[in-house]
Amino acid sequence: MAGQTILVADDDGGIRTVVNQALGRAGYAVKTTGNAATLWKWVSEGEGDLVITDVVMPDENGLDLIPRILKVRPDMRIIVMSAQTTLLTAVKATERGAFEYLPKPFDLNELVDTVRRGLETPQASGHKRGDGEGMEEQLPLIGRSPAMQDIYRTLARLMGTDLTVTITGESGTGKELVARALHDYGKRRNGPFVAINMAAIPRELIESELFGHEKGAFTGASERTTGRFGQAQGGTLFLDEIGDMPPEAQTRLLRVLQENEYTTVGGHKAIRADVRIIAATHRDLRQLIRQGLFREDLYFRLNVVPLHLPPLRERTEDIPELVNHFLAKASSEGLSWKVIDTDAMDRLKRYEWPGNVRELENLVWRLVALHSGEIIGAEVIEAELAEAPASHPARRDGRGLAESVEQHLDTYFSAHKDGLPASGLYERVLREVERPLIILTLRATRGNQVRASEVLGLNRNTLRKKIRELNIPVVRGGQ
Repeated sequence: MAGQTILVADDDGGIRTVVNQALGRAGYAVKTTGNAATLWKWVSEGEGDLVITDVVMPDENGLDLIPRILKVRPDMRIIVMSAQTTLLTAVKATERGAFEYLPKPFDLNELVDTVRRGLETPQASGHKRGDGEGMEEQLPLIGRSPAMQDIYRTLARLMGTDLTVTITGESGTGKELVARALHDYGKRRNGPFVAINMAAIPRELIESELFGHEKGAFTGASERTTGRFGQAQGGTLFLDEIGDMPPEAQTRLLRVLQENEYTTVGGHKAIRADVRIIAATHRDLRQLIRQGLFREDLYFRLNVVPLHLPPLRERTEDIPELVNHFLAKASSEGLSWKVIDTDAMDRLKRYEWPGNVRELENLVWRLVALHSGEIIGAEVIEAELAEAPASHPARRDGRGLAESVEQHLDTYFSAHKDGLPASGLYERVLREVERPLIILTLRATRGNQVRASEVLGLNRNTLRKKIRELNIPVVRGGQ
């Protein structure tokens, strides 16, 4: 650390001061400037061991400066900081060779740690940098919340790789948008993006859909067909709802990931698989593994880089920007422009959004199409939300039951104020959960206790005993 100098460029004097103080306390020498010209002068004269630069400066865009610096100082590490907290900024910074991108406001301890990593991490030889040009200005992802900033930074690091990514998140959070962003801004952007929804394909057709089939491979196979792997050659294959893939197809997919080749259904010639795999699911794959419904070895092959998308209720500060984006989109397609007033926007931010961003988008389109007034107030929003489903059983990605129980018990304990519930709470709570579980399982099996005991994992005699103890009615063949 001794003798290492950090060059800082930012037109905000306050930022320069706090960064100077933080790095100084960490033992670094610091030189600061408010313009790009001075920074360039220092770098070109051989000064400094690491650069920290803002994007917006009075004389030059900091992103444009990165390639110039790296041309004369290839080993120089550059950290970009910016209040332009969008995916495009993060991607451009990474494309042009920045070591790291920090959205403002940032944590000073994180900055110091990033500087330390930058100085200690050796530069990869032969790293190919792009200039960031030619990328679409229309961003595929909207939001400037801290949760989305973490997503942007992760995506920016993945753009130049072919690593397999598994995207998790509730329905409606934008998993396919993220997959498309990884493709559109990545090294395979000139290849095809092919998506397949595992939940929408009949089990008996999934292997043919994925790998293609030969003429005569099965009844109805009148000609040779190219599967999704073949269609995605040189590009990206997006496997949506991977948790719904049947076991036999999981085995074949695992073999492809291991060997980088596949055969068509009914074929014998191995075909090289030149695709990047991105998988997505709203289900908990680890829970499916415990249930014996998903292969653990396939999980580890797919989950090289896990990426979890936050639900909308955890980034409500993004709602105004999302709403305005959808309003502009509707206007561009010929619908009249609407304005959501402040009280209405506040009501949107207080709603839980079980359907996440997709539900919000549908609501905006409905408001634009059906309401004649130019300004939409809180009473209109209230009426629309009142017609929405009160709950969504899958909205919390498998965590809804635990969270609901926790909330219920919290209310229960609060009702006792300074007192405590009567003894025997553990057994009472278990009975509260056990009874509806058995009732719903019997309903699903139409009263067949043999099948219900298999589903529950209980001995048949144990199930009969619980039915008697919990006074559960059993109607064979009922709905």
